[in-house]
Amino acid sequence: MTSVLQNIRSKIEHGARISDDEALELFASPDLLAVGELAALANRRENGDRVYFNANRHINYTNICVNRCTFCAFHKEAGEKGCYTLTLDDILARAAEAQAAGATEIHMVGGLHPDLPFDFYLKMLAAIRAESPDLHIKAFTAVEIDYFAQISQQSVEQVIAALREAGLGSMPGGGAEILGQEVRDKICPEKISGARWLEVTEQAHRAGLKTNATMLFGHLETFAERVDHLGRLRALQDRTGGFQAFIPLAFQPDNTRVPGARGVGGVDALKTLAVSRIYLDNFRHLKAYWVMLGLKIAQVALAFGVNDLDGTVVEEKIGHDAGADSPQALGKEQIIGLIRKAGKVPVERDTLYREIRVY
Repeated sequence: MTSVLQNIRSKIEHGARISDDEALELFASPDLLAVGELAALANRRENGDRVYFNANRHINYTNICVNRCTFCAFHKEAGEKGCYTLTLDDILARAAEAQAAGATEIHMVGGLHPDLPFDFYLKMLAAIRAESPDLHIKAFTAVEIDYFAQISQQSVEQVIAALREAGLGSMPGGGAEILGQEVRDKICPEKISGARWLEVTEQAHRAGLKTNATMLFGHLETFAERVDHLGRLRALQDRTGGFQAFIPLAFQPDNTRVPGARGVGGVDALKTLAVSRIYLDNFRHLKAYWVMLGLKIAQVALAFGVNDLDGTVVEEKIGHDAGADSPQALGKEQIIGLIRKAGKVPVERDTLYREIRVY
């Protein structure tokens, strides 16, 4: 182990924070296993051998979107072949199916629909809460929240308050992509800025909502831009403590329109997860999103600092439209088996990381 890695190990053992330069050294290191061992050490200090998962279902309520992000294969324009918007009855039926199957969470995100009024989203939340009261509703990215404020001519604070009153329980972390504006100008120029994403997310935290945070990696960004992204998240978590989990999302190049995008190999995926664990010392949970990583890499990631495998998911569209070849859903027993075979202890959780059962 090099002197740089030894110094980072000492910092982990003493609970000290690594610098941006040290994070870049980790990305540059050719010794993947050594970096992984450091991440595993950081994770053991926080979580022992426990690996979390939940029983959840994704509901992507529309793929019609006013933005045309080049990295996204999910979005459609109104009238375009393949576009859809679920009716409220469809949404309620899927939520009821999830509750009947034992899910504790529904994860809801969609495109920025040009015609749906803000009241539609309030009615959707209220109806789900009334008909499937055992489900926690995790819904709407910071990008969607900002859009709701625009179409309703309200402040973000007012929008969040109305959504919470209607039944919103927490928020996912999508829309962050890479927070640096130079990359955003290339892959999602119509989307809100990284600074605005952080601002909306901070307002959600101040209002009492827990959120996740993501990073879309493996397209045009540099290691320095990844570290800059992580640094902005770490600084916000220092201020609010509102992030629950960090989720690096492996870019899926198929069916997208990002010239020169490289995609993500296994080594890059594992190293990115490991560096994230070491750098984000104020995030307890690091999630390997098996939908985009694939099952094998997600399982191996449990030795690289990861302590969460997401959940059963059921009918994920965004990653699969972009070319993900993972299954559409996993059964609870499959997830438990993946965790056990990695030598870890499976723990079923709810959305807020309250433990339901240790297997």
